[in-house]
Amino acid sequence: MSTPEIPEVTVADVPADAVLLDVREDHEWTAGHAPGAVHVPMTALAERLDQVPDGDPVYVICRSGGRSARVTSYLNSQGWESVNVAGGMSVWAASGRPLVAERDTAPQVI
Repeated sequence: MSTPEIPEVTVADVPADAVLLDVREDHEWTAGHAPGAVHVPMTALAERLDQVPDGDPVYVICRSGGRSARVTSYLNSQGWESVNVAGGMSVWAASGRPLVAERDTAPQVI
């Protein structure tokens, strides 16, 4: 039995107005995230599906792309149209895309 391919884009191909779902844990989100992203940790996703933003597609991101790939697969199996962001927030930050933090500290990806 083969696994369906997970839709994926590079950070460079994420549109500026993309609906972005960040599935990292709370401490990772607090340290630095993309402006306008919606935060639903992967570990809480099943209980918080009502908080998954509407998007066509929803771009799913984590630190490096592993968790977001799993969430993308799950969301697509549940009827969403979602796309994994390859390389995650590590590549996002390295590419010079904007970051914000939840505290008065310089944003960073942890």
